[in-house]
Amino acid sequence: MLMADPSGIRAADEDRERVAGELREHMLAGRLRPEEFEERVGKAYDARTKGELELLKRDLPLSPEAARAELSKRKAHLRRRLVQEAGGGLTASVVCVGIWLASGASGSFWPGFVIFFSVLPLLRDGWRLLGPDPDLEGLERRLERRREDGGRRGRRRHGPRGLPR
Repeated sequence: MLMADPSGIRAADEDRERVAGELREHMLAGRLRPEEFEERVGKAYDARTKGELELLKRDLPLSPEAARAELSKRKAHLRRRLVQEAGGGLTASVVCVGIWLASGASGSFWPGFVIFFSVLPLLRDGWRLLGPDPDLEGLERRLERRREDGGRRGRRRHGPRGLPR
């Protein structure tokens, strides 16, 4: 599925109100004269697409409100990625516990090692995301490297047309 160019997506009233609020912040900070502010707000309420709204702010720095919203959106995306990655470790852990139980649950609880090594990266990444000093760039780089490595591993195992070598 092809992703539509976000600048051509139709703007909602909420988008127009958000941009008007950001323009108001810039006027109060002295970046826009009142006449400029009035002109841009009028264009914001007339805008049909998100691209038209972004053009009204292109010569202005990111407002604190917009920066907070962008950070929140970025953290939510990273949280979803971490939950998706945790699913693989959780599945492996459940399978190992099931095998241990099916074999009589005797001896030491060896699935604990699988659980420990599955949870360790999740804890590290969760700390990078939710800790007192978040490292979002480092987390994004690690997740991207992991995604690329997974793609390369999958291609190496198969020959032409996806057939095993």
